[in-house]
Amino acid sequence: MNKNTVLKGAFILTLANIITRFTGFFYRIYMNNTIGIEGMGLYQLIMPVYSLCWSITSSGFTTTISKLTAQEKAKHQYGNMGRILKQSLLICTFLSLIISISLYFTADVFATYIIKEQRTIIPLKILALCFPFMSAGSCIRGYFFGIQNSTVPAFSQILEQTVRITAVFFTAEKLVPMGLSYACASAVIGIVAGEIVSFLFVLLLYKRVKIKKGFIKKPSMGVMTSLTTILSMAIPLSSGRCLGALLSTIENILIPQRLGLFSGAKGNPLEIYGSLTGLMMPLIQFPTAFLMAVSITLVPAVSEACAIKNKRRIRDAVNLSVFFTIVVSLCFTAIFAIFPKEVCETVYQEEKLYMLLLKLSPVCPFLYLHITLSGLLNGLGEHIYILKNNVISSIINIIFIYFGMPLYGVDAFILGWIVSLILTSTTSLHRVLKITETKIDIIKCLFYPLICILASALTGRLLFIKIPYSSISTVSIMGGMCIFYIILLIITGCIKKDEILQFAGLKKK
Repeated sequence: MNKNTVLKGAFILTLANIITRFTGFFYRIYMNNTIGIEGMGLYQLIMPVYSLCWSITSSGFTTTISKLTAQEKAKHQYGNMGRILKQSLLICTFLSLIISISLYFTADVFATYIIKEQRTIIPLKILALCFPFMSAGSCIRGYFFGIQNSTVPAFSQILEQTVRITAVFFTAEKLVPMGLSYACASAVIGIVAGEIVSFLFVLLLYKRVKIKKGFIKKPSMGVMTSLTTILSMAIPLSSGRCLGALLSTIENILIPQRLGLFSGAKGNPLEIYGSLTGLMMPLIQFPTAFLMAVSITLVPAVSEACAIKNKRRIRDAVNLSVFFTIVVSLCFTAIFAIFPKEVCETVYQEEKLYMLLLKLSPVCPFLYLHITLSGLLNGLGEHIYILKNNVISSIINIIFIYFGMPLYGVDAFILGWIVSLILTSTTSLHRVLKITETKIDIIKCLFYPLICILASALTGRLLFIKIPYSSISTVSIMGGMCIFYIILLIITGCIKKDEILQFAGLKKK
């Protein structure tokens, strides 16, 4: 897979991610207006459970299928691709059924003694229904990533989000008046409906693509050989992600509990938790629409390059991904740090949340770099290293949450997050550069982009002073600032015009 293939796949996924993130913002605004900030906090208490169950049933297998499919495709072993997918589907479906049944019948115990919020019982029971469809759909999407077809996963993502929002829109009117628990349940119904429809969509496309591409061949890999290959990769990956998700779940459960002990807290701890995790964190994670796309496409790209021992392609992937991550992270860090009031007022009509966004802005560069480097390390087979880093990161967060939040409130959580991300992103970067024998051009990757964003941000700030506030003026000025930033990057030679055309698919390499 060459550089243009990575960019093309990332571009398709970026468009899908941007669409889902934009609709997700409207969805969150609608939910905030419908069930309130406390309701958002209740909903956010359930989401770590969703992430944990996804990690157990499918996270490691999605990456495994993507990587193994790319390797077998590079060797033209199309029969092995089908065998790998089918065996993975059987394993994931079996695991998800166990998880679904367990969660459904223990939801009351889980809500009462672990989450310590009985209003989550009904939403948890509904959530349990989605896991078989979620895990099967994730496996098939991993297959499409492996054959470098990013279009199907992208459309399935948009479809899932559309169904989710539509389901909530039609159910919220009846369920919200019944209380906060049922209002939260309407959001979970949307999750279940989205997962079911998304699974049916990718299943249909898989059958069509398999026949059209001529991937129907007898596998050369034996049943036990393929099973051993899958499990040897999926178990470490799943174990790492399960442990990470478990620690993340502990973090999210502890936050409102420890925040309740903070004497300086203003308002209901669940409302503050809802503002932090339901409104502000999704906002700073919005730029990851691009970076997650790059991370996903990097796994098969680097895996294929490793399979054919093409070191030049690996180094190209590292340089390209790190550079674009730094460029994107600097841009959005500047926006969130310099225009926090305007962003909060434009997106959520809540100017009072701006201090929270301002405090979170230093997280951005390290968070974005962490996402990209995780994709590179996965492609390089460094699953144990990722596990170690994620565990250390979560332990640092939990220490700050447990001991710091009763004394310093949300500031302790943010500081812990920054410390953990600085540690994991810098060590991961060192690991990637060492393994791939890659050297990063500091002048091009950091110095020039930093100068360009400072000039662009200063220009944008001056325009805000001169022009009266409105949502249209805010979006226009920020958009203009980003365009000016790109122009400066082109002038300084950081970005070539041909690379932009290749990225947009308007010019072949």
